[in-house]
Amino acid sequence: MSEPARQAPSPELELRAPTPAAPLREWLTAMRAAAEPPKAETSAAERRETESALAAKELEPAEPQSEPRTTGWAPRLVTAATKPAETAEDDVAEMMAENMMLKAQLRLEAERRDELQSILAEEIRELRAHIAEEVGHMDDLRAERDLWRARCEALAAPLFQAQHR
Repeated sequence: MSEPARQAPSPELELRAPTPAAPLREWLTAMRAAAEPPKAETSAAERRETESALAAKELEPAEPQSEPRTTGWAPRLVTAATKPAETAEDDVAEMMAENMMLKAQLRLEAERRDELQSILAEEIRELRAHIAEEVGHMDDLRAERDLWRARCEALAAPLFQAQHR
């Protein structure tokens, strides 16, 4: 196609969307402005004026515009939309901090458990050694008791034998 034919507006497009073109351009301009870093020259008073003008414009009925406005339109700042994202980030940060604290507590409890288990194992070893020692003493006492019993029986045997006279 030739250049003039490409640039000529189509009659179908003019019939279909004369009004949405202006809001679309405004939206694109707003998106570009939001993507750009704010200028240091813009004062808080200018921002307030822009916001109040936008609020007043929203209350007016929409008028079809044949050409886009070239005045300095700025998007309305919505702080409520940014708060949920910040809140979600805060919640995630809070959960991560809590998770780290719980992991640290778990690590401390595991160390305490290991320490208690080693202490209990040592106590059990000492008790088993003491029990083995006591059982050894009891075996010695039984042996001595058996020895005394044998001696007593040997000494008492002549007394209980029947006398032959």
